Amino acid sequence: MWKETDGKLQQTFKFKDFSEAFAFMTRVALAAESMQHHPDWSNEYNKVNISLCTHDAGDVITEKDHKLAKAIDKIMA
Repeated sequence: MWKETDGKLQQTFKFKDFSEAFAFMTRVALAAESMQHHPDWSNEYNKVNISLCTHDAGDVITEKDHKLAKAIDKIMA
């Protein structure tokens, strides 16, 4: 579930192993590129932490962030 923290939409995703986490990141990267909106994220073995905010709008949450969050949720489904 996405949480609004410190002016960003944030969520941590957990996977069976590194390969699954990396495959997820690859799918998210392709979706983000097609939307021209890129997440701030980190990966530690089987966890992927994602933060979304719109940098060119002053680092605030915009509709772009909500759309990317929905796309990420679809990738996870």
